[in-house]
Amino acid sequence: MAENSYRDYNFNKALERFSEVGFVETVDFPIVHVVGLPYVKPREVVLFESGELGYVLSLERNSVEVLVLSRQPISVNTRVARTNDLLKVPVGHELLGHVVDPLGRSLFAADPVLSFSDFHIIDTEATGVSSREKITKSLETGVTVVDLLVPLGKGQRELIIGDRKTGKTEFLLQTFLNQAKKGVVCIYAAVGKKKTDIQKIVDFVLANDIKHSSLIVASSLLDPAGLIYLTPYSAMSLAEYFRDAGKDVLLIMDDLTTHAKFYREIALLGKRFPGRGSYPGDIFYTHARLLERAGNFKTEHGTFSITCLPVAETVEGDISGYIQTNMMSITDGHVFFDKGLFAQGRRPAINYFLSVTRVGRQTQSKLRWDVSRELMTLLTLLEKTESFVHFGAELSEGVKTTLSTGRRLIAFFDQPMNKVIPLNLQIILFGVIWLKFLQHVDDVSLVYLAQETTEVYEKKEEFRQLVDSLVTEAQEINGLLAAITKNKDKLLSFIGGPKIGGSKNASGGS
Repeated sequence: MAENSYRDYNFNKALERFSEVGFVETVDFPIVHVVGLPYVKPREVVLFESGELGYVLSLERNSVEVLVLSRQPISVNTRVARTNDLLKVPVGHELLGHVVDPLGRSLFAADPVLSFSDFHIIDTEATGVSSREKITKSLETGVTVVDLLVPLGKGQRELIIGDRKTGKTEFLLQTFLNQAKKGVVCIYAAVGKKKTDIQKIVDFVLANDIKHSSLIVASSLLDPAGLIYLTPYSAMSLAEYFRDAGKDVLLIMDDLTTHAKFYREIALLGKRFPGRGSYPGDIFYTHARLLERAGNFKTEHGTFSITCLPVAETVEGDISGYIQTNMMSITDGHVFFDKGLFAQGRRPAINYFLSVTRVGRQTQSKLRWDVSRELMTLLTLLEKTESFVHFGAELSEGVKTTLSTGRRLIAFFDQPMNKVIPLNLQIILFGVIWLKFLQHVDDVSLVYLAQETTEVYEKKEEFRQLVDSLVTEAQEINGLLAAITKNKDKLLSFIGGPKIGGSKNASGGS
């Protein structure tokens, strides 16, 4: 534990040690203005005589602006003492498997955090360019449409954007699950969520047995605005600890539009000048400074990354909002969840034409580049062709093939929550569908084919080795398709059993 930590003090001890006492002059909860602390510093923790914590936001000419970190109201003339300590969060591998608030306190009495290794300052400067490395490793989400069309890299900051109830959280949990299974430390920052939503995340972690790699930092709507504001900072500090300890980290921030709303509330109560949408002018700097702490870094243990997936909520699909456009310009791309596609029944409802990845493609192999290019070309052609078909024109064989293959691939992209598909298997299944080896499987059954094949891939070593070797040895898409054709019967004996579509495949296997 850090020396002279504010956690070691009560009000009287702090007053005795630093011999400075202030008094609350005005209250605009959760902001209070304190007079009488001549040597206090920005971001320092102060103690109220009632036992509550405060966080110094700014220094004014005759007073100090303090953010109260509790629900308890603070009265005028309440005494305030310094601690000479910055706000910190406890860190350590001991926190894995727990649900904590932004100050590191367990949210559940039945699951206390009994020990921790050290403290890390919550709000720090991002490290410089000299400590960073180029992003070269791919981050697999386990979600086919993203891995094949909007690939991500370890250390990337990718915005997840879309309306409420369009499947963003489900996608984030799928990515969380896939990375936790690979041993990556996964941190979920739930910012100002309903308690029921926090419980759903906890239940997901428990149901999938990934506690050993997971940590949830959560604040609810009932928490004070100060704690909600600090939630993503605390989660980022924990991510930096695990990175420095030699672990890759996936950090999900759900969501930063809620964070911006609470920051706006705090800022306006602090008399900041409102700008566009009533947000203070420094909201861009606030989020940029936070997200810049993610990336791919050199550490004493080697090169390790913090991959950050911040979430931004849109209204009626409008991605031109102030906070949304801010986040787009800060991050390395975005995955857009389309309300219209969701209404059509697409799961996940990702609009790959409006989604962008600026870093992920540089982590792809030549084969993945080819697959992505061919998919995008076909899906673009499919969209144009479907518009043309609306006019009632007669369809040539080429147009019918485009429509059939495109629609089957879109059906293949449908993926239920709790199900993740390994990247190599995604590529093989794409090739099998592309070559029309599963024509006996209808589009509805195709949705379940990938799930059942994934179970076979995980359980049967022979199938797993075959899939991995085909993908590893293929240098480009034509080589992959040739290898799949050569091994057609063997692949189909594992992929297209009688349970799918109600009929046996060409090889009669199961």
